[in-house]
Amino acid sequence: MWDDFGDDSDWDEGDEDSIENQQNKIYKHPLMQKAKDIIRLTHALVGSLDEARKELYGGLMMEGATIMSSKFASTEVLEDYVAKMENATIMKVHAKSLKAMTYQLAVESTHAEEHLQLLRDAIEDYRKLFVEWIKGFDASEKSNDGWGIFTD
Repeated sequence: MWDDFGDDSDWDEGDEDSIENQQNKIYKHPLMQKAKDIIRLTHALVGSLDEARKELYGGLMMEGATIMSSKFASTEVLEDYVAKMENATIMKVHAKSLKAMTYQLAVESTHAEEHLQLLRDAIEDYRKLFVEWIKGFDASEKSNDGWGIFTD
């Protein structure tokens, strides 16, 4: 079974370059860079919460921030419009949720308003980049997954 593992005659050394180029394209994209900024800001805010609030909000906030970047990376390798739009929707929901949590933290006076505003501003920048990014999705590249969403 494992004897033929190393004998992959279909492998092309150029594939490694292609994968590396694709990763560079993803990680240097302005939307990914902004998502990384949001992760850093969120981590700083969560890190300064008291234990009770960290337990209550911290996981959700970090989850939202990291999903915004991970879904971007996975969407960039997809061709199917429906799958891209599904991921984009998940990204949007998590961005909006994270922004809403900043207002909850403000109500509870956990941070200086200007610190929370930094995250809100980063999310707004992300939103603007996001809007431009989804304009590049090719709606002709779609397959019907049977759920009826984004299929016209």
